[in-house]
Amino acid sequence: MAGRELYAPRTARHRRTWSVAAVVLAAFFLLVGPLIGLYPAILLGLMDATGKATSWVGDFYQLVVFFGLSAVLLMAWVILFERRPLSTIGFNGQGLMRFARGYGVGLAFLLATIGIIAIAGGYRIEGGGAFAAAAVPAAFLPIVALLIGFIIQGSTEEIVFRGWLMQLIASRHGLIIALIVNAVLFGLAHAGNTEPTKELALGVVNIVLFGTFIGLYAAREGSLWGVCGWHAAWNWLLGLGFGLEVSGHVLDVTPLFVDLTTTEGAPWWLTGATFGPEASVVTTVILLGASVWVVMRGPFPRHAAPEPVVEPDTPAIP
Repeated sequence: MAGRELYAPRTARHRRTWSVAAVVLAAFFLLVGPLIGLYPAILLGLMDATGKATSWVGDFYQLVVFFGLSAVLLMAWVILFERRPLSTIGFNGQGLMRFARGYGVGLAFLLATIGIIAIAGGYRIEGGGAFAAAAVPAAFLPIVALLIGFIIQGSTEEIVFRGWLMQLIASRHGLIIALIVNAVLFGLAHAGNTEPTKELALGVVNIVLFGTFIGLYAAREGSLWGVCGWHAAWNWLLGLGFGLEVSGHVLDVTPLFVDLTTTEGAPWWLTGATFGPEASVVTTVILLGASVWVVMRGPFPRHAAPEPVVEPDTPAIP
């Protein structure tokens, strides 16, 4: 299984960051982007000293600037140090079509999850959405702005975890090890979103499952475009469509359709409680089923590595 190139062929000129160094660098890119963007946000009054947004504009700034800077740093590393085009991390052909299809599939998954929880009695309607008769046109502004923000945020996480890190590990150690490492690290990256609770524990397990499924999706399609769309659609519709928690974070915005809240007395394992539907057993079942379906579709495509490799691998730090 070693030597699998997920998205594009590797040439002798391309460098690969060492696997362990790549894990460290992934954390570095995700931390440095927010650190660069935090001080200007505080000066502008968009965030307080603790890094909490003071309004939806602060949430928009965080999604666009914090994550956007992380994505730029990583892509600069790929182009300038690894000497590889962005096609090698999944930005290859049919981008618009694949992104739109992934976005549609992500919306469908989220609607199915929310629908099942609602039918099981987990939700009640707390208020109307932006489509309600009393809603003013301005209510749609944050919804549209944050749609763009979640595209950048979701795509950045996919670039780091599925586009770069999973691809690097798969090129040396095979797809199975790459999927496991990628999914576990992705889950751990969300482990500090809320205070330690049983719903946080199940939420992290589900995020590991999400990392597994979305990694399989990317490997199956041989592209990053589709999973960028899937991830962006899930987060946006979850927080902006129904006013529910996105991995423990609540957006203070009038939702697009209807404002849902958990039904009093509903079990936490059904609704996900303070972590949101991502900590629901409904999400667990859906992600497990989807992962099995992707695997059962047959062998995954692969791109050959150069044989022999003329230029030896270069250390991560020049």
